[in-house]
Amino acid sequence: MPDMQKHMPRRRFGQNFLADPYYVRRIIDAVNPLPGEALVEIGPGLGALTADLIARAGHLRAVEIDRDLAARLRERFSAAQLTLFEDDALRFDFARLSAALLMPLRIVGNLPYNISSPLLFHLATDTSSLRDLHVMLQKEVVARMTAAPSTSDYGRLSVMLQVKFAITRLFIVPPGAFTPAPKVDSAVARLTPLAAQAPRLDNELLFARLVSAAFAQRRKTLRNALAVCCTPDDLRAAKIDPQARGENLAVADFVRLANQMSGCQESEVRD
Repeated sequence: MPDMQKHMPRRRFGQNFLADPYYVRRIIDAVNPLPGEALVEIGPGLGALTADLIARAGHLRAVEIDRDLAARLRERFSAAQLTLFEDDALRFDFARLSAALLMPLRIVGNLPYNISSPLLFHLATDTSSLRDLHVMLQKEVVARMTAAPSTSDYGRLSVMLQVKFAITRLFIVPPGAFTPAPKVDSAVARLTPLAAQAPRLDNELLFARLVSAAFAQRRKTLRNALAVCCTPDDLRAAKIDPQARGENLAVADFVRLANQMSGCQESEVRD
C-alpha cells in the first residue's frame, strides 16, 4: 500500500491517496486490465493502483504532474513496467498517444476533485481515442454525471457527458479508504464511448453554448435563458416548450435544438 513517508499531500493538486487494499482490488477487478491493452493511469500518486495494474497488464502508461511523486514512481517501477509522462493531465494529448499506439486508450484514475469536471470535458473532446474510462470522483459529481432530466442533479455536466458516453456508477468508496481522508464519499464510475450510437451533432460548439446557457441560471425558462441565441419560434420548431427549463430537456432535445439552429445559421449564410 502507499508509503506516505517523506511525502506531504499537496492541496493544490487535490491529493487524497487511495490506501485501502479492498477498494484497490474492486477497482482493478472493475477495469479487468489485460496484457497488450493501451492502459493509461491519470495521477498514479503513490502507486496504489499502479502496482496492481502493472501486475495484471504487464505495462502501464501514466500521467503525473507532481515531480516528487514522478521521481518515486521511477524508482519503484522499471521502464519495462511503466512509461511515465510528467505532465498536467488537463493539457496532455491523449488522442495523440492513442494514435501513436494505434489503439484506443483505457483510462484509469483517482481524479482530483478540484479538476474533475474540466478533466472529463478534456477527455471527451475526442472519444474515438478512448475505449473506456474507470474513474473515481466525488460521489456528488458522479450523481451529476448519471442524472436523469427533471432531477436536481441534472445539469450541464450530465448533458455534455451523456451525449458521448454511457455512464454507470459502480460503487461508493468511503473517506476512510484514503490518506488523508476527504470530507466526502467518493464513487467509481465507468464511462464507455457511445461511438456509432452517439447522436449526430452538426456543430459541437453551438451545442455546448446552448447547454451552458440553458443551465447558467437554472430557474430561468428557456425563452429567457436562450434569448441571446434563439427565439421562442426556434424552440417551438424544435418541439421544445419555451416555458420549459433546461433541466426538463433530455439530451436528445438539446441535440435536436442545436442541429436545427446550426441548419438555420447555414441557411442564413447561404442567403
